[in-house]
Amino acid sequence: MFDILWRGLVIGAGATILMDLWAILLTQFGQSAPNWAPVGRWFWHLRRGKVFHESIADAEPYAHELALGWISHYAVGILYGVIFAIIMGSAWLAAPTFLPAWIFGIVTVGAGWFLLQPGLGIGWAASKHPTPNKVRCFNLLAHTVFALGLYGTALIIG
Repeated sequence: MFDILWRGLVIGAGATILMDLWAILLTQFGQSAPNWAPVGRWFWHLRRGKVFHESIADAEPYAHELALGWISHYAVGILYGVIFAIIMGSAWLAAPTFLPAWIFGIVTVGAGWFLLQPGLGIGWAASKHPTPNKVRCFNLLAHTVFALGLYGTALIIG
């Protein structure tokens, strides 16, 4: 079990790093970089039991929300990697294939669409955002890159 857990930790971290490199690449084509401060503020307010906000910008600020946002981003990515490794088991880790990683990556979009985005105040699947379909497409692309990171990192650590 320890072998599955450490591999899950590594593939989750690798997948999150690849997702961040993808975001950096997109900035070269005019896409704005992710801002993890609102996510950090959202996580900070979770401790008080506040999950959904009309607008996270109106919530009480937290001095270290950007750092907490980055930490949360990586903690969630690593947690996803561990969950995926446990689900798939040692057989997949020994001979990774892309399709299960991609299905899992797409499934994880649900947490963003139905928990984080409404929590930030931008509605279910970004429905209150000025360009919700653009956000949804970029979410699906980012989680596909995350899936490539799960698969690729699993191949590397073999």
